[in-house]
Amino acid sequence: MTNLLSSPTTFFILPPHHHHLNNFQFQFSLLRHRPDRRCHVAPSNGQHCTNTLQLSCGLLHSCVQTAMFEEVIGVSLLCCVAWLVCRSFRPPPPKICGEPGGPPITGLRIKLRDGRYLSYKEHGVAKETAKYKMVFVHGTSTNKHDAWIATSGLAQELGAYIVSFDRPGYGESTPNPNRTIKSTALDIEDLADQLVLGPKFYVVGYSMGGQSVWGCLKYIPHRLAGATLVAPVINYWWPGFPKKLKAKELSEQLRQDQFALRVAHYAPWLLYWWNTQNWFSGSSVIRGKARMTPQDIEFIIKSHANGNPKEYSTKQGMYESYMRDMMIGFGKWEFDPMDLKDPFAGQEGAVHLWHGSSDGLVPVALQRYIAERLPWIHYHEIPKGGHLFCYADDVKDDILRTLLA
Repeated sequence: MTNLLSSPTTFFILPPHHHHLNNFQFQFSLLRHRPDRRCHVAPSNGQHCTNTLQLSCGLLHSCVQTAMFEEVIGVSLLCCVAWLVCRSFRPPPPKICGEPGGPPITGLRIKLRDGRYLSYKEHGVAKETAKYKMVFVHGTSTNKHDAWIATSGLAQELGAYIVSFDRPGYGESTPNPNRTIKSTALDIEDLADQLVLGPKFYVVGYSMGGQSVWGCLKYIPHRLAGATLVAPVINYWWPGFPKKLKAKELSEQLRQDQFALRVAHYAPWLLYWWNTQNWFSGSSVIRGKARMTPQDIEFIIKSHANGNPKEYSTKQGMYESYMRDMMIGFGKWEFDPMDLKDPFAGQEGAVHLWHGSSDGLVPVALQRYIAERLPWIHYHEIPKGGHLFCYADDVKDDILRTLLA
C-alpha cells in the first residue's frame, strides 16, 4: 500500500469532444502526507489551466482496503478449491502388509533385491521331484490363490510344480510405486532364483498378467523353457498396431472403458479420481460392470463361492493394485511386443497365445494381428470363448498340456 500512496501516478483523461490520447495528460501525484491533491490539465490549444481536486484520504484508503480485502478473499477461495481438487486426485497411501496399521501376513513371502516382499503359493507336485517348474502370473482382480492352471489335477499327473505369486501391490506383496514391465519380469526371475527353480522355467500369464510374460520374453528370455499368454490384455498404443485397426477396436469397447483407457494413457495422475468419482462411469472392470459372456458369469459365480477374491487382492488398497495395472498396461511401454524376436529360435521351447473369439474385454482382432506379426507364436483361438474361457476344465488342461508338450 505504501508504494501505491507514495509514487506519482499518471492518468489520461479524454474530454467528450476530443479523441486523441496525447491531447490531455492528467498527472495525479498521490502522496501519503499531503492533503491537497492537484491535477494539471494541458489542453491541446496551448492554453494553461490548473484545476485543483480535493480528494478525501479516507475515501481513498477505504477503496484501496476494500480492493485488497476482495483480492485476499478471492485468492483464499481459489487456494481452497485447488486444495480440495488436489486432495481428490491424490490416492490414499497403501496399507502395507506387516507394517503398523496394515493387514497381517498370512502366507509365504520372499525378500526381493530392493527390499520389497513378494508373497507366493505353491501348487502341483513337490518342487524337489518335479519334472516341470512353472511360474503363474494372475490378472486384475485376482491373486496368487487363483492359479486356475493348477486346479484340475493334471499338474500332479504331469509332474509339474507351479508357483503363483501376488503381483506387487496385490494381496500380501509390497506395492512398488516404480513398477514397470521390466521390474515385474525381474521380480519373477528373483522369485525363481530364491525358490531354486533352476536355470530355466516356464511362465504363464493370464489377462493383465500377460504384460509380465511379454516382459519376460523381452528381458529374461534366456531363463525361459516356454511361455504362454492367455487372453493377454493389449495396449492400444503399441506402435505396431495399424492406426485404423486399433481405432476401430477401441471404438467398439464400452464407452466408459474408452474414456478410462485414455485417462490411464494420457493422464495417469487423474486415474484414481476418475475411477472413484460418481459423476462419470469409470473402468468397467473396477466398477464390476465388465462385458462378459454367460459362461464368464458362471465362472465368476463359482470362483466367488468361497468369498470375493477382490477383498484379498485389494487389502493394501485399490491404487497400487488395480489402478497401477492400468497405468502400466495402457501407459507408454519400454518396448513394442511386436518387435520381439523368437526367444527359442533353434532351441527347445515355444510361445503360445490363447484367446476367446467372444472376449468382451480384449479384442480378438488385435490378438490375431499380433499372431500375424509374430509367426513364431503358436496362436490358439477358442470359438465363442469369453475372457474367462480358460476356467473350463478341458481348456485349462489343453493349455497346460500344450505348453509342456
